[in-house]
Amino acid sequence: MADDATFWPWFSSPAIDAWPDRGGTVVILPLAGMADWGLGHPLDAEETVLMHAIRDASRLVPRDRKPLVTPPLRFAFGADPGCAFPVDQPTAHALISEVAVSVAAAGFRKIVIINSSPWSEELCSAAARDLRVSRGLHMFHVHLSALDLDFHPVRSRSRRRLQTLLTALCGSEPEAATPGTPDAPAAWGDESVAPLAGAPVPIEEARTEGAAILAAVAGRLAKLISDIHERPPLSAKLTPA
Repeated sequence: MADDATFWPWFSSPAIDAWPDRGGTVVILPLAGMADWGLGHPLDAEETVLMHAIRDASRLVPRDRKPLVTPPLRFAFGADPGCAFPVDQPTAHALISEVAVSVAAAGFRKIVIINSSPWSEELCSAAARDLRVSRGLHMFHVHLSALDLDFHPVRSRSRRRLQTLLTALCGSEPEAATPGTPDAPAAWGDESVAPLAGAPVPIEEARTEGAAILAAVAGRLAKLISDIHERPPLSAKLTPA
């Protein structure tokens, strides 16, 4: 789920040291939680969708605006009982900061957090703001929910599209919910996760529909990455000494 031309771990240290235009290159920091979103697909559904979208978007970005993509951060804040391997907000904030500071140490200043978890949206905003103020990094954050792929159990209008896309990406139809299983107790207001009602899209149809869904999201994300690349660097007066 990585584009060979833009995935940071595929490059050697000397290649990163010699990277042209480190100040202008956009570094993508993917953030994906793990949870049962009631879609009948594995717990890493967020990462599966997120990394495919980033991979395809990176391939669409013009050569002179190509980003670098770090490995995904998998230990995210989780507010719902259906979340797996969650961490609390201070830990998640510290993890984002640690990786961003490491990116900055390599000479890159423009970082965009691309997040798939509805529970991490406010956290990403806070982390981006704090890194801009404390480190002078040029921070951005983009959420899958803004690209019409929202995992949120209540506000989402795209759960069926997500299920269909995951069916295409995983190559298998979703598992049926266990009959008689009660909803998980609410832990974020009254927004407990319930299994998606209705029959899923059959796998052959999902392959076609999923490809179109992914292409649309990748195109929008590629445009955002290009736009971020074009943003001028932060003013010197905003950069801490």
